[in-house]
Amino acid sequence: MPRPRLAIRISALGLPLRQGLAQAAALGVAAIQIDAGVDVRLSELSATGLRQLKKLVNDFGLRIAAIRFQTRHGFDCVEGLSRRIDATKSVMTIAYQLGAPLVINQIGNVPAETTDPGFQSLTEVISDLGRHGTRVGTLLAAETGSEPGEALARLLQTDQNAFVAAALNPGKLIINRFDVEAATRALADRIRIVIASDGVVDLAAGRGIEVQLGQGTADYPAILARLENQRFDGCFVLGDERAGPDGRQRVAEAVEYFGNL
Repeated sequence: MPRPRLAIRISALGLPLRQGLAQAAALGVAAIQIDAGVDVRLSELSATGLRQLKKLVNDFGLRIAAIRFQTRHGFDCVEGLSRRIDATKSVMTIAYQLGAPLVINQIGNVPAETTDPGFQSLTEVISDLGRHGTRVGTLLAAETGSEPGEALARLLQTDQNAFVAAALNPGKLIINRFDVEAATRALADRIRIVIASDGVVDLAAGRGIEVQLGQGTADYPAILARLENQRFDGCFVLGDERAGPDGRQRVAEAVEYFGNL
């Protein structure tokens, strides 16, 4: 099995951008994920600023695997929907200028029934963003977790002329009690990146919780095997949302975990 391509979520390190890039390079990965609005305010950068950012990343021998652009609400929320769509398109365009092939976002809850008006509304949004992605050269990647992977796959397949990718997040699927293997199979070649997270279901508390990579129920050897069969050639992004004082240690342990696989 080929060695997984690893990327580090810079915000998870809890460091300023330049120091985070140096740490990522020191850990031996080839790519990073930048969180828009956290690591850097992309919308405020001039053309010169974008070139300088791209050069800074390149100077550390890294590339940008993805930009995470987390909107306050999903595309299932009607209020402010046009603004969220326009903002997402803008980040997709900026991401292309930085050499990032993907913009990751959770698109919102996908109704189970295709006849649901909410499903139809999401279909229109996905078609719009999918067409924009093919025009500018950077795709939107819908992150799994809010619904079963099969439901997300049904939505993404509604418009054959507009492509929206998938960002597989095993940990979030587990936390919400969805089947990781079924999601991986259903989304198939739409999976362009993996958010390498883990989780367990706490039966006593009646909810799922995120845990350190390798300490939950995500079966990464099986996930790797399935993705290899699906000709996956994307990155596994390491680093969770909780930077904290131990963020660097947690990321280093995640790199070691994948090395041991």
